[in-house]
Amino acid sequence: MNTDKETNNTPRRLHNKTKQLLNKYGIVFVLIGICILLTILTPSFLTTRNLTNVIRQVSIIGILAIGVTFAIITTGIDLSSGSVLALVGVVVGQPIGFIMPILFSVFIGLALGSLLGSINGVLHAYGKIPAFIATLGMMTVARGFALFYTAGRPIGNLKETFTFIGGGSLLGIAIPIWVYASVGFISWVLLSKARFGRHVFAIGGNMQAARMCGINIEHVLVKVYAYAGLLSAISGILLAARTAAGNPTYGLAYELDAIASTVIGGTSLAGGIGSIPLCVVGALIIGVINNGMDLLGVNPYWQQIVKGFIIVLAVLLDSQKQGKKQ
Repeated sequence: MNTDKETNNTPRRLHNKTKQLLNKYGIVFVLIGICILLTILTPSFLTTRNLTNVIRQVSIIGILAIGVTFAIITTGIDLSSGSVLALVGVVVGQPIGFIMPILFSVFIGLALGSLLGSINGVLHAYGKIPAFIATLGMMTVARGFALFYTAGRPIGNLKETFTFIGGGSLLGIAIPIWVYASVGFISWVLLSKARFGRHVFAIGGNMQAARMCGINIEHVLVKVYAYAGLLSAISGILLAARTAAGNPTYGLAYELDAIASTVIGGTSLAGGIGSIPLCVVGALIIGVINNGMDLLGVNPYWQQIVKGFIIVLAVLLDSQKQGKKQ
């Protein structure tokens, strides 16, 4: 009798395990499927040079997306990442050509990004301003400062020792890819292995319960947004180094790509759910789709439309998952 029951339950168990696997890692299969399709449609896609270029380009948005992931897990958002990227890029670019040593100017850029992120966190956590509004204000202010600082003009003639950060390679792998991998690993440790990460998930899961457990919610939120600002600064430095210029118009709509990468990677807009590895996969999907459409000669305007549909679809799927849980 027991044998018959186990036999009858085997297909059901297999179905449940398959469903769980698809729910958790389905986005990985989507990425693989897109890569296979593009390989069939354009032979130039699956080349070492092209794939390296994709990952190098993705690294900028991907690092922003990791910072946004932390914010969204706490039920927040960060709309200022693209503007912070631009401001840090011009601030770092200006001293390099004239006054400050490279390492010091990079440090200034990282500190500036962290400061701006901390201001977002303070406004949200202590000022009780919704994260959407606080970071929207910072988006406008940071962009305005970038334009004011440069009088609306790009800063060029950056030193080769700085541009090596964005265009050089180490052991045959581009520096931005090394930076992206390092940021991803450190962020994964912070979110999945450290007490800080447990606090972040607790706040996103149930803020009142987290407070009752003794978590200093305000302190954690300031750290979250400071970290997001730091990652925006890293992206700004990489982009300025890669293009050998600081430009106040850099990063326009980058925050939307970062949010899209995060949501596509399975981070729930309802908070409490998120993963750094899947966020990386989400960013790769955005990058691969952009690259594939470029190779296929798709009109840039249509690329924006396709990207918009992807974002809406990702949010719709997230809403359906939340509805099923409730």
